[in-house]
Amino acid sequence: MNRLTGSEGAPALAILGPDTTRLLKELDQLFTAWGLASGAEEISPPPLYPVADLEKFDVYTNFPHLAWVAGSLDLSAGQIKPVDARFGPAEIKEARYGLPHATCYGAYLYHEGGQVADDTLVTLVNRCFRNEDRYDGLRRLASFQMREIVALGTYEHTQQVLADFTGRIQSFAEALGLNLTKAPASDPFFQNDGARALMQKLSPVKYEFQYGDLAIASVNTHRNFFGERCSIRLGDGAHAFTSCVAFGLERWLAVLTEQHEGDLPAALAAVRAAAGTR
Repeated sequence: MNRLTGSEGAPALAILGPDTTRLLKELDQLFTAWGLASGAEEISPPPLYPVADLEKFDVYTNFPHLAWVAGSLDLSAGQIKPVDARFGPAEIKEARYGLPHATCYGAYLYHEGGQVADDTLVTLVNRCFRNEDRYDGLRRLASFQMREIVALGTYEHTQQVLADFTGRIQSFAEALGLNLTKAPASDPFFQNDGARALMQKLSPVKYEFQYGDLAIASVNTHRNFFGERCSIRLGDGAHAFTSCVAFGLERWLAVLTEQHEGDLPAALAAVRAAAGTR
């Protein structure tokens, strides 16, 4: 079993039990293997970033409602302790760090100021944090894990990666007996740039794979947005294009738990069978 917890009685966080943890690790290892088999190298990002880094991506302009920030305690007046299970604003120093709501930021910051090959591919997993207006068990949490495969290079490379992984996701879901719908979704990365906003209307940049009303994976085109913001260049001096494939691991757990009526060993066996492993 899992334990849901949160402040003021709102179950926004989850402690996963042993069976659920085994299933999550199996899924993450599978998605990681997909990336490695495609030539990706794995990197390990931190769970938080300087606000200045996230600000480069318009996080606090486009996603202020999702943002969590972190500051250290102000001990200038001596020792303090929480009152009513919280610290007040006067007891916290400036929030210089931000908690990311997506994993892929680490890939762009890792390559910031550098040159990448036309067909660069990386994979990484991280804790993501979202200040949602509601939470719903493993389907929607304040903190969850997201595995991503991120392509950097030419536009053609970024699109080929998305096409390849779209096929992988659909084939895997079919083998699991999951009825997923591929649906276009909006991506507010471009809302402050008139040209990019127009391009998004003409050609969707984000597709979600939905089980009912729950998106459990997505494929995302960023064009050269992150290449420009992080000054990532190709061999010819042009800014790199990027795209990413994202898997919300706890959301996969929620769907598989529902599909197998809470029988997690059966869900684990189904994943292994669908992946062609034993």
